[in-house]
Amino acid sequence: MTDLRLERDFSVTPDRLFKWISTPEKLLKWWGPEGMDVPVHELDFSRTGPWFSIMRNGEGQQFKVSGHVTHVDAPKSVGFTWGWHDENDQRDTESHVTFTVVANDSGARLLIDHRELGDDDISARHEQGWTSSLRKLAANIT
Repeated sequence: MTDLRLERDFSVTPDRLFKWISTPEKLLKWWGPEGMDVPVHELDFSRTGPWFSIMRNGEGQQFKVSGHVTHVDAPKSVGFTWGWHDENDQRDTESHVTFTVVANDSGARLLIDHRELGDDDISARHEQGWTSSLRKLAANIT
């Protein structure tokens, strides 16, 4: 299994960053790679329980991912499972994601740990997606 870890610094307080990674109205502003929107979702990382999102690209293709929020430790971390769905809405192999917020000299750092991704190719695709999403977060966070 392959694991992925990304870090990004933001010039906001840890509390503010945590709100951007946990509350639905803020998550929807950056969730998914650039060029994607999220027309259908149950996306709330401020509480434990099931979640899902359907991301849509500019050509109208849809990509469903779902999981379960396993822990919320505000304002420090959120953990959740992650599984893509196929064209028949069957959920594929499950992986695990943790968002961790830590204070630093410039404000706050977001750590994204995505574990048990299967292989290097899957990890590389997720790294591209998360990196793109983090650019959206950086552009939107206030």
